[in-house]
Amino acid sequence: MTWRLVVWSGFGVLVLAAAVGAAWIFSLPPAAAVQAPPTIAQDEEEATIAALKPPKRQRPVIAIIGINDATETTDYLMPYGILKRADIADVLLLATNSGRVTLFPALAVDPQATIAEFDAQHPEGADYVIVPAMSRDDDPAAQQWIRDQAAKGAIIVGVCAGAKVVGNAGLLDGRRATTHWYYLKELRKKHPSIRYVADRRLVVDRSVATTTGISASMPMSLTLIEAIAGREKAEAVGRNLGLPQWDTRHNSRAFQFTRPFALTAIRNTMAFWSREQLGIELVPGVDEVSLALVADAWTRTYRSRAVTFAATSKPQQSRNGLRIYPDQIAANWPASQQLSAIDGRPAEALDQTLRSIEKRYGVRTADFVAMQLEYPRNEAPQ
Repeated sequence: MTWRLVVWSGFGVLVLAAAVGAAWIFSLPPAAAVQAPPTIAQDEEEATIAALKPPKRQRPVIAIIGINDATETTDYLMPYGILKRADIADVLLLATNSGRVTLFPALAVDPQATIAEFDAQHPEGADYVIVPAMSRDDDPAAQQWIRDQAAKGAIIVGVCAGAKVVGNAGLLDGRRATTHWYYLKELRKKHPSIRYVADRRLVVDRSVATTTGISASMPMSLTLIEAIAGREKAEAVGRNLGLPQWDTRHNSRAFQFTRPFALTAIRNTMAFWSREQLGIELVPGVDEVSLALVADAWTRTYRSRAVTFAATSKPQQSRNGLRIYPDQIAANWPASQQLSAIDGRPAEALDQTLRSIEKRYGVRTADFVAMQLEYPRNEAPQ
């Protein structure tokens, strides 16, 4: 009698939990309707460019800061790779401590300097500091360094959930700002004086800029290039990236926690028995921006994890001089689980990756990944 009671009590708890879960899921909104993002007035565009003009040097110094134990892959590598392509500034990847930076959800790289080494080389500070999402929003060393750089006159750029780091450093209070859609509520709750701006991928207010989700690093970097070197230079780099047109327009209502998003997350997480490990061969000269986007996107499917492999454990040098470590040492990889070679046009690499994810796992999973990247996949090209 006792064991039957235990069994049926346990079953009752499961049924109740399932019912509560189902009620929560069906309380979520359906997928947002696809619509064109609102237009931006010419004077607003010009004001954004003016606000991002180099504050100190003719050839600016741009520092991208990360913490060693989990900084977001694409937030960290995409601005570096794009700005290095442009060759209009001295761009450095920094870390709070010595040693490699482990990126999330994939890759590991050697930083080019610690924040202490940067301060010794540039006591007057950077012109721009780019702040990616980090595993800890309250890392004391990172926050103090960001505050110090702001005090020295640097323009601070919080990329994606890096806005939380910038906010915790005390630099968003009373300012207009944005962030990744998933973290917006948290940011506004913790910093209630922030004035959120919807429908913009990039918001600048008094030497502090913030962006929406991960994919916004691309238009943000091009806007920064335009502010430093002019529209013609930015357009040339954009064409080289496979993004001939861009601006800061955004349809914020298209990115939210929807029923399809939640159901896909649950379904893909529960299918743990079929999770795949997909290999990307790490070769010298690999384009770090495309590599970051491809590895990031495949790992966010919840069905697979992208890993890099090489015949040696030695780090491989990327297109723009980064030392990237292979995740695994292997001479080859099963053909059915190897991702195709990565070219040097990141926007096209991302679109192709999303199409490949759709082919392998279905359209819901491809849309699920695009939602995490806050990438306007279903809009007309921007």
